[in-house]
Amino acid sequence: MFKETFQRYLTMVEQSLAQLPWDKDSLNESMYYSLIGGGKRIRPVLALASAEAVGGHLQDILPAALSLELIHTYSLIHDDLPAMDNDDYRRGRLSNHKVFGEAQAILAGDALLTYAFELLATPGLGRPERQLRVIREVAVAAGKAGMVGGQVADVAGEGKTLNLDEIEKIHKAKTGALLTVSARLGGILAGGTEPQVEALTEYAQALGLAFQIKDDILDVVGDSETIGKPVGSDLRQGKSTYPSLLGLEGAERQMHTQIQKAQSALKPFGTGATFLNELAYYIEQRQH
Repeated sequence: MFKETFQRYLTMVEQSLAQLPWDKDSLNESMYYSLIGGGKRIRPVLALASAEAVGGHLQDILPAALSLELIHTYSLIHDDLPAMDNDDYRRGRLSNHKVFGEAQAILAGDALLTYAFELLATPGLGRPERQLRVIREVAVAAGKAGMVGGQVADVAGEGKTLNLDEIEKIHKAKTGALLTVSARLGGILAGGTEPQVEALTEYAQALGLAFQIKDDILDVVGDSETIGKPVGSDLRQGKSTYPSLLGLEGAERQMHTQIQKAQSALKPFGTGATFLNELAYYIEQRQH
């Protein structure tokens, strides 16, 4: 049942992304190249599943869910740049800057970010007060207090030995903030109660940390062909990670603890959050 539901969400996201208006010019080609280049679509899927968990209708929040993937893709384009992680491959294909050049890659990322907020401001996207709340929350999660701030801290930590608290703080901002706001977005726009939104928040915060710990683990033991990008980049860049501090077994235990915490947060939903519960297990078991 999980695979079927995941595929239902995934198909909706993929088809809708492809159907966005794309002009035939070099900027749109660059944006489209990275956006349609595969990926797990965890963020929009999480938003859609959260909306259904509180009894909402998927079509009502779809533009907002798509915006999360645009923001995520922009961040990946910029992460791969020589000044950042300097990765030549992403999702099994050449990184954006290797195909279109650094300047175009930077501009494509900028355009995806601003396009995301155009989608978030789509007229009629739920009640105005809910829509305004979501726009602000996404801006905070993607900006200096969230994803960008986490990336800054991550770069600043290269070549330094960080403790677990410092690593967790980076992960919660760099990866966790956007995952958390994905769940909140779905819950808020779909009319969830405040207790429901808070339960989704607790779930997604733990899920986001588990997701990043898994990324750290895969960077050590993963297969580059399966992952779609080079492995061992954390070690080459001198980054402190959960495996480097705790060892692989310790990192696995820490990830499992977060998965259990995420699943426990869903108890108020009962069977209404079956997919979200199984999504946590999927995150723990993923190989890419």
